[in-house]
Amino acid sequence: MKIGIDCMHCMIKRQVENLEKYTEEENKAEYFKKVLKIISEAEEYATAPVITAEINRLHQEYFKTTYSFDKLKEMYNKLLLEKETELYEKIKASNDNILEAIKYARVGNYIDFGAMGTIDNDKLENLLCNADRELIDKVEYKDFRKDLSTAKELVYLTDNCGEIVLDKLLIRAIKEVYEELNITVIVRGKPILNDATIEDAKLIHLEELVPVIGNGTDVPGTYLEGIDDEARNKINNADLIISKGQGNFETLNGCGLNIYYIFLCKCDWFVRRFGLEKFKGVFLNEKHLVEYIG
Repeated sequence: MKIGIDCMHCMIKRQVENLEKYTEEENKAEYFKKVLKIISEAEEYATAPVITAEINRLHQEYFKTTYSFDKLKEMYNKLLLEKETELYEKIKASNDNILEAIKYARVGNYIDFGAMGTIDNDKLENLLCNADRELIDKVEYKDFRKDLSTAKELVYLTDNCGEIVLDKLLIRAIKEVYEELNITVIVRGKPILNDATIEDAKLIHLEELVPVIGNGTDVPGTYLEGIDDEARNKINNADLIISKGQGNFETLNGCGLNIYYIFLCKCDWFVRRFGLEKFKGVFLNEKHLVEYIG
């Protein structure tokens, strides 16, 4: 998905915010000019996640440090781990555990410091409390269950920390119904924003449930041309793919694989394209995207 004015504005806004802690004005100005150059000279179909990764590498070059989200990542992983048992009990008490787990996994996509800048914990709590009331397209879900029943290999592409705990609940719900299905989780290969990595998967004990691999890159999405061979082969050979988050959508849409996208519309572009209110969720297969963005 090529970037538009909304994406450009958001990336520039984040850079202005991130530069506030530095005092060397000349260095900041030189850096910011190069940020604008990266954005303005991006290829026509360059995606926001790929450009963001390039900007972050430039930041490390100029300021000798990366943006650290370590404390926030740990905070939200622990916060959702504390809720894990309670939420799974709610899922188990529902009429359809997989359907219910999708709803919780989807609202967890709110925990996104890349798109949001800051997270309102009261808003997060409200989303979690009302997740069971959210709607999932019935036709899309019917197709999803049909695909689950015939698939042998499922790849689950994660997005953010904290959110990954709710992904774990969905994976657990799927495994309990489709015991023979092989599930592989793919996380980011290197730290980027508050996206989940192998270390986060270990912290929430996800690797005790299913195999987890990194994708080899620092892009906050799944850029097929940039990920390592192991991750690309897993994706290309999967019968079914679950893709969490806006970043994965931005880098994957149009690829033609059997992907079910799950995310909240947190940006104006997504709100307009999908005709939804802000913080409402999408559950949509790749083959139906033409109806929205064709």
